[in-house]
Amino acid sequence: MEVHTHFTLLDWGVLIGYLLLTTWVGHRLRGQQANIKDFFLAGRSLPWPAVCGSIIATEISAVTFIGVPGAVFALTGNFTYLQWAIGSIIARMIVGLYFVRVFYERDIYSPYDYMAHRLGPGVKGLTTALFMIGSILGQSVRVLVPAMVLRTVTPLSMTQSIVVIAVFAILWTLMGGMTTVIWTDVMQFFLFIGSGLLALFWMIWMLPDGWAQFFFQAGAAGKFEIFRWVPPAGSEQAFLSWVKDAEFTMWTALLAMPFQNVAAFGTDQLNAQRMFCCRSAKDATKAVIFSSFGQIVTILMLMVGAALFVFYQQFPPNAVEAALFAQKTDYVFPVWITTVLPPGITGLVLAGAFAAAISSLDSALGALSQTSISLLYGGKTDAPENTKTMVRRSRVAVVMWSGILASMTVALYYVQERANINLLSLAFGMVSYTYGTMLGIFVLALFRVPVRLWSLWVALILCVALTTWVRPDIYAILQVAPETIAQIRPTMTYPWLFPINFFITFTIGWLFSRPRSSQVAAV
Repeated sequence: MEVHTHFTLLDWGVLIGYLLLTTWVGHRLRGQQANIKDFFLAGRSLPWPAVCGSIIATEISAVTFIGVPGAVFALTGNFTYLQWAIGSIIARMIVGLYFVRVFYERDIYSPYDYMAHRLGPGVKGLTTALFMIGSILGQSVRVLVPAMVLRTVTPLSMTQSIVVIAVFAILWTLMGGMTTVIWTDVMQFFLFIGSGLLALFWMIWMLPDGWAQFFFQAGAAGKFEIFRWVPPAGSEQAFLSWVKDAEFTMWTALLAMPFQNVAAFGTDQLNAQRMFCCRSAKDATKAVIFSSFGQIVTILMLMVGAALFVFYQQFPPNAVEAALFAQKTDYVFPVWITTVLPPGITGLVLAGAFAAAISSLDSALGALSQTSISLLYGGKTDAPENTKTMVRRSRVAVVMWSGILASMTVALYYVQERANINLLSLAFGMVSYTYGTMLGIFVLALFRVPVRLWSLWVALILCVALTTWVRPDIYAILQVAPETIAQIRPTMTYPWLFPINFFITFTIGWLFSRPRSSQVAAV
């Protein structure tokens, strides 16, 4: 039987019912939408625990819900991905203790307003463009994952699946701006926590020897390996190769990923916008730092992946399922949900995947529309006579950006299919084009370095060129032969691009800066 034949009318009813329920709740909690600050910053009135839950829900996207279990299920999969949590927690502490304070010094809407205030108005256009490009690339992956799931477990095509997700994200964003987005994010957080726990305990319950069998078989297969410090035995060349090629190591966790996460939480409006919704800098600091507990969700999904490995050792997949698993391990968890869980529960657990996807997408739509409106209209957005007009234009921007993101998701799907790139690598790798540069510009602004705008553009071009050289995406699009790729592409993995691109940007901006006496006047 095809996998989608297991998805019954009852499952459809539960899935659609949940989405409609969330839409109704979002409508009830929408609050006032009298001006731009209400629409984009929820009037700076939300409690920090809700903002904290929204940060976690946005971060733990469908990539985590689907991609992490699939990666652990793979033959060589293990818990080494968890090492990256170290860099993530370090970054949240830095952002919460240092970045939030400077954000609340002025009445601003985004980190790009802050950078423009420190470095000049031209920097706002550059950093906003960087955010838009990075957001389109990164969030497209987060839409791609649940769309692939929907296509696998239902008769819908890939394009139809993307449209379904985009429509609900538009509804939630238009309905009440950031107020609705954050409160629906909190609902999604509890749903995919519950879905993950249900899946884990269901699999353990089905195993003949329960938890004992789970821990023994998963442990024997090396699934619980977390820390990877020691390189394989051999020559110095083997050590250098290991450092270059391994993504999930303590070296990347301690030296590379803090740069990625500081950029993600401190300079990416997708996350930073939530901090601006808090009542004070103190509340925003608590929201960011306490969002570190979101790593518990990552641990849960790693456990689900290990349980999937043991489950299918005990109950081997049929030919159709095995073919899907061989094609891509990202199909493993959705196939298990669809074929093993009883009708109704299947729909509820899959709703967790879509909840994670929509919570990421509606957040992206809110951030993209806010930054584009701010860039186009500047100070006019706060003028009392323009309030209704600006809110209307913001809604139009939401719809426009949803179309762009949906189109990019379709394009990315074909690239990913051709290159056969792991979804976790794809999700983190896409933002490597922009994050290092963005963080470099922010630190220059923090130290008030009087940069020349042209030097930042030079740094950006160099960073994009380096990332394109290292990443496999362009080679897949151009259909370059594997043997040619091996000759021209370095063996460095993408996490190292975050610190490298940061230092390229900071160094060029600092070296070619103007004398302090000629610093651009504050905007």
